[in-house]
Amino acid sequence: MHYRNREVVQVAGHAYDCDVLVVGGGIVGLSTAYAISRAAPGTRVTVLEKEPGPARHQTGRNSGVIHSGIYYRPGSLKARYAVRGAAEMVKFCAEYGVEHAVTGKLIVATAREELPRLHALVQRGRENGIAVRELGAAQIAEFEPEVDGLAAIRVSTTGICDFAAVARRLAQASGAEIRYGARVVRVDRRPDLGVAVRTAAGDVVRGRIMVNCAGLHCDEIARLTGDEPAARIVPFRGEYYELARPELVRGLVYPVPDPAFPFLGVHLTRGVDGGVHVGPNAVPALAREGYDRRTVRPRELGATLAWPGSWQLARRHWRYGAGELHRSLSRAAFARAVRRLLPAVRAEDLVPAPAGVRAQAVLRDGTLVDDFLIEETARAVHVLNAPSPAATACLPIGREIARRALAGLAAAGR
Repeated sequence: MHYRNREVVQVAGHAYDCDVLVVGGGIVGLSTAYAISRAAPGTRVTVLEKEPGPARHQTGRNSGVIHSGIYYRPGSLKARYAVRGAAEMVKFCAEYGVEHAVTGKLIVATAREELPRLHALVQRGRENGIAVRELGAAQIAEFEPEVDGLAAIRVSTTGICDFAAVARRLAQASGAEIRYGARVVRVDRRPDLGVAVRTAAGDVVRGRIMVNCAGLHCDEIARLTGDEPAARIVPFRGEYYELARPELVRGLVYPVPDPAFPFLGVHLTRGVDGGVHVGPNAVPALAREGYDRRTVRPRELGATLAWPGSWQLARRHWRYGAGELHRSLSRAAFARAVRRLLPAVRAEDLVPAPAGVRAQAVLRDGTLVDDFLIEETARAVHVLNAPSPAATACLPIGREIARRALAGLAAAGR
């Protein structure tokens, strides 16, 4: 990340409103505020969230799965934080009265060419310290009578919860001042003084250090700060259906993922509400908050198209993307994809449900950033890639961001 000096809002001559200024009131920003209050009581934290409440985007629009950590490269931040975070999330939910359950899940191979990848997942899970049970075709029915497959693995530590409720509990327990309806439009970062931001309402908030947890807009906030991140956020819409016959699925059922792409494929999730969510797919969104095909924001779309990595990514994965787009446009095609796992499902069983948008960081050469990415610059900590399993892993991620922010405070002579 390169530093560019940009002066927008004056810091000098004014008292600080807080020690740590967090931009973004999703689950990562709120877990950071929560972690700071526990690591350094008395530290003044202000969270700025542009929406009227917390968790309105990635946090509140996912499938609600507490991931085990089986998919992630051993030693990566995703692997370490997901395994640790899953156990901590279950404990947090129990302590704070958030609805949850540890259900376990099946990852099912439906074709012979998937069997080597399934076996590789078994090894990866064991390297990550996760208990994995291998199942033959006949054993699948013990867990999911309606699911068809050649082989499967059972991961017992996977669970479900209401992540939006977790975010609300984090907000209440953090002790931070949380300002909703506060969209950041300008940033003045002075390495010798601190950071001041101006909101769309005209308010100016001054802090000694800023933490950027802006999710879908994190690269934009980094650039407002005067930094130049090596990656840009390319938004992907994930479309969901609700299963009209939820009795067909007992728990969580996943396909074997394609290691060349960071999405897990269409899966089946029985949520805490008892309904079964089907999805998501992954199609390019025409806006960073483009939750349907009609939402187009020319400036945001133009920024995506201007980023060379977007074109490199499309060139590299056009065949995969064409399949995802076809399933987006055709419920019958989506149903065919689901029938690989669940033969009894029909197109009319799929009821449209709210979509989500994944904030995926993409490098200039089209490489998808496959791990959490946190970078520090003068008076700033930027969280530049924190898609799934960030909700699962939010408590250890929050502690790591808090550690860096507090170290920055100490270095600045708090």
